[in-house]
Amino acid sequence: MAALVALTLGLPSGASGQLANSGGEFDVPGSLRGLLGQTGGGIGGNEIRVSAQFFTDRAGRQGVIEVTAELAEDWHIYSISQPPGGPVRTEIIIQDTPAVTTWGEFKPLTAPEIKKYEYMEVSAEEHGGTVTWRAPFQLAPETDARTLTIEGELDGQICKEACIQLSSMDTTFAARFAGIAEELFAAPAAPLIKGQDIQPNLAGPGSASTASLSNLARNIFFGLVGGLLLNLMPCVLPVIGLKVLSFVQQSGDNRLRVWQLNLCYAIGIISVFLLLGTMAAFLNMGWGEQFTLPWFRVAMALLVFAMALSFLGVWEIPIPGFVGSGKSGELAEQEGLHGAFFKGVFTTILATPCSGPFLGPVFAYTLKQPPYVTYAIFASVGLGMSTPYLAVGMFPSLMRFLPKPGAWMETFKQLMGFLLLATVVYLFQTVGSRYFIATFASLVGVWFSCWWIGRTPLTANFDRKFSAWIAGALVTAAVMVGSFQYLVEHEGLIDWLEFSPARVAQGQADGQTVMVDFTADWCPNCKFNLKMAIDTEKVSQLVEEYGVLPLLADWTDPSDEIKTALEQLDSRSIPVLAIYPANAPGEVIILRDLLTESKVIGALQEAGPSHNAQQTARTETPQRRGYD
Repeated sequence: MAALVALTLGLPSGASGQLANSGGEFDVPGSLRGLLGQTGGGIGGNEIRVSAQFFTDRAGRQGVIEVTAELAEDWHIYSISQPPGGPVRTEIIIQDTPAVTTWGEFKPLTAPEIKKYEYMEVSAEEHGGTVTWRAPFQLAPETDARTLTIEGELDGQICKEACIQLSSMDTTFAARFAGIAEELFAAPAAPLIKGQDIQPNLAGPGSASTASLSNLARNIFFGLVGGLLLNLMPCVLPVIGLKVLSFVQQSGDNRLRVWQLNLCYAIGIISVFLLLGTMAAFLNMGWGEQFTLPWFRVAMALLVFAMALSFLGVWEIPIPGFVGSGKSGELAEQEGLHGAFFKGVFTTILATPCSGPFLGPVFAYTLKQPPYVTYAIFASVGLGMSTPYLAVGMFPSLMRFLPKPGAWMETFKQLMGFLLLATVVYLFQTVGSRYFIATFASLVGVWFSCWWIGRTPLTANFDRKFSAWIAGALVTAAVMVGSFQYLVEHEGLIDWLEFSPARVAQGQADGQTVMVDFTADWCPNCKFNLKMAIDTEKVSQLVEEYGVLPLLADWTDPSDEIKTALEQLDSRSIPVLAIYPANAPGEVIILRDLLTESKVIGALQEAGPSHNAQQTARTETPQRRGYD
């Protein structure tokens, strides 16, 4: 079981990818979309394209820069004059350069569309399609506009069904000289839009602008809120029972003890978030991205299943004071500091498949930030998730509403065990059909190991307990290795066609040697024959060399046609391998029950090759039969 825990917490090698980064409009306090939250998803990279250029007058002293955003269909961006209290306004951030002495206002060439939403307190000012902003500037003396590059970035958010923060995308631009345009200086750069008095943001190289600092503060705040709400996500609810029991146990402790226990729990939570922050900053892994790895989903299913068995009394978790690790008479024991820490770790690991309200844009914000910002954001989410427990630690009187310790705790603990089993069902359906049988067999292996460990008396000496753990770990490892080696469907080597009596007759009429494998998914001997004796490299090479027509008679579901064919071969059971020689149309070679590769090769050699084997062609697309 210790190896299983290590596997679950381990970092994948060669991890790549990007953070899940879609989310709700968290900047709208009453936004329904923000409260719905997101469970992941990636930025496609084609939602917006930003470009820029600038023109000068003939003297080369005055200039006008144009920044253009081209949005994909149905996407929109908010104006640079968007009133506070609504969506995120667009900002154009210009990197400071000594070549430009003064800047004017950025103004759009087309006015934004004003829309009113029930869930917004203010109107939304939206641009769709293509929008261009202009701003005048003054060039420093002796500046050659033809060699000048003005760099900047578009910040804000774009929205469709959900919103994406532009700080999570590449919206930088480099404006270069596009020519002389005297007509731009004969009139204002753009008509003044009501309420628009925003100056461009000037940010020196390597320094954070005021807008960037405000973005960081805003994202830290929403990280705290999102972390707090993460406690209500369905991924976490089954484990909240752990803390309910521990709160009950703490009700009789002194204030210092309660604070220490809840602080350790919070440290466990924040530790995992800092680990996730490390993975995001240095491995470019997103929130919950570890669940895209099949081995991690399998490991989580096995770990939660082992936890559920502990809650149901099959075995005991070997962490001192871990709630749920004791028998009914031991539930009133004091919770241990180590137990509190590992509960925080376990709770956070279970939380990662979910992304609560506000967290989508918060995690997206970290994509283009330095590591210290990423750590600050992830730590804020962890602190937010820890807030209720730290509050109880500081104010133990909040626990006075909970019932006193008693026999009900045993029943409650077992109910939590069934909730964890429900979580296993959820995790099980995420592993994919290819791994269903192997994962289920591994669960049985974990079940046996936990039972074996649990039957060791608590009063046994260390050597006996250690031996039980070694035996259990070996059983689990052996079952898992065997299951994923032999019970996972692999792609076959032989290209099979679907069986029919007409196809057998046609093959013989065409002078082909025909091989029919009568099999079924419910037949373990059939699976063994296919993998070990029939669908092997030597047999497949001989099938190709002889021009054999391979047909698969799949009797997984009722088939009168297959049943009749078996009776004609004097068989009423499977497995059966029938080979019809090309040179003896009235004969058939029948191999029954368990086979070996040499038997199959001998039967094919006895049947001989098809007539004109090298020119034998198929008129249908074969299916490559997978096997478990």
